[in-house]
Amino acid sequence: MKIIGIGNALVDILYRLDDEHLLSEIHLKKDAMTLINERWEHEIEDMTADIEKRMSSGGSIGNTMLALARLENESAFIGRVGRDGMGDFFEQKLNDAGVHTQLIRGNEMTGVAHTFITPGGSRTFGTMLGAAYYMGPDDISVDMFRGYDLLHIEGYLVQNQDLIESICQKAKQAGLILSLDLSSFNVVSKNRTYFHHLISDYIDIVFANEDESFAYTHLNPEEAVENIAQQCDIAIVKVGKRGSYVRQGAQLHHIGAITSSCLDSTGAGDLYAGGFLHALSDGFDLRRCGEIGTIAAGRVVEIVGTKLPEETWDEIRRICALYRGFMHKLKF
Repeated sequence: MKIIGIGNALVDILYRLDDEHLLSEIHLKKDAMTLINERWEHEIEDMTADIEKRMSSGGSIGNTMLALARLENESAFIGRVGRDGMGDFFEQKLNDAGVHTQLIRGNEMTGVAHTFITPGGSRTFGTMLGAAYYMGPDDISVDMFRGYDLLHIEGYLVQNQDLIESICQKAKQAGLILSLDLSSFNVVSKNRTYFHHLISDYIDIVFANEDESFAYTHLNPEEAVENIAQQCDIAIVKVGKRGSYVRQGAQLHHIGAITSSCLDSTGAGDLYAGGFLHALSDGFDLRRCGEIGTIAAGRVVEIVGTKLPEETWDEIRRICALYRGFMHKLKF
């Protein structure tokens, strides 16, 4: 199965802080994602000039497509970046990982996500969307989706309803399965009615965490996954250290979390989706899909950032190969 994703193209700038004082100084709410403008972004750059930082390609869907590529899925990414060094950096990092890129180049700055990791692994984001904000319906064509089997969409795009509606219509016209990550409980809360329309009319697979599923359904996780699964084909609700629920029709699976030492929770949901979609494309049953997603998520929280070392990808690929071999034996 060939998988393409569309979302905000962002360069992640990661900081590890010893305490939370800096967050107050730069006026960011702890554990939340705050949209910032260029002036605010420059102020953050100035105030963090002497702090050690790491840069990587980012954005939720970019992380998921990169994970799929590392698991040897054919994957691609659609997004908008600037004609600048950050845009070149974003493209190069995805290409180096094996992700094909279909990037729209604008005259705006490439978007950045300042990600502050505080003790306990919690994350606070100051995100300047930059060029990503200006991606519009006219940037998207049916031809972008041809040759792919599944499109994975970032829920943040619902803030431009004309854009996400166009994406869904054109992807369906090209015959793709549609997968949606709800992305943020704030976004879901503000756009709940529209999400109901989107999921009921277009979406086949929904990924949500506990807060997002509650914002969407006002139900506890087990009830929420049942409710969402009535509106689409497959629903996944992730519940942190308690694992995840996966439902399709009458099938309900609870997958326990693996034991991890959480250093940074950045990208856990993104890599869960990558592992899950990879397993699904390999023909694994839903429980196995959830298990591969869980392993990928459990490993990424043990590092700072979202880029797992090669030995960890080797471990996940070996587990997938074992599952594949087990399925082959069952057929005979």
